[in-house]
Amino acid sequence: APKEEKTKSTKWKVTGQLEEACSCNAACPCWFDSKPTRTTCGGNQVLFIQKGNYGNVKLDGLAVANYAQSPENQTMMDSFGKWNFSTNYIDEKANPEQRKALEAIAAVVLPSNNGSKNFKTVYVPITRKIEGKDHIIAIGNVATFTGHLVEGGLGGSSRITNPPGADPLHHQYAQGKTTKMIYNDSDQNWDWTDTNYMLGTFTLDSDQYAK
Repeated sequence: APKEEKTKSTKWKVTGQLEEACSCNAACPCWFDSKPTRTTCGGNQVLFIQKGNYGNVKLDGLAVANYAQSPENQTMMDSFGKWNFSTNYIDEKANPEQRKALEAIAAVVLPSNNGSKNFKTVYVPITRKIEGKDHIIAIGNVATFTGHLVEGGLGGSSRITNPPGADPLHHQYAQGKTTKMIYNDSDQNWDWTDTNYMLGTFTLDSDQYAK
């Protein structure tokens, strides 16, 4: 079978945590059909895979991230295929087979390579530290962000459930804010504070996205 058909037919499943942040004020306006807080929406999605496989390729303990930016006055959802840039960051711990598997999953789940002209893939260390309420994520030496959850009125975390148009990755997540968000790659120089941060858990598989 042609390589493309083989890729489409490969079964995969991943379980883990989503760490996500962007330049907008919390909560993410893109999910509620509102324009970005700033002229554009610049953000990231980082998948920390606790357990997973792509066909026979094991993905346990690996991570994959995407950074992207919408055109002016357009949400990320409205501008698929027209993002100003889209850059994938693949965990450098992954071997060649695992890298190909992570790239294939990112193309479907994030979705990273959506036709944007300025698309590239980079292999870097992707790490996370949890210190008290802070989640500190680093993408090589080009990006770092720290996020914490916003407490609900009756205690616990504030959760967003089934926002309009949600994909399987975002059907539910805990709402938070960044303490700091820095990104220096893809001709960008982001340095923001108190912006949107989202923390979710996921179990995703190829059958969900085939629908």
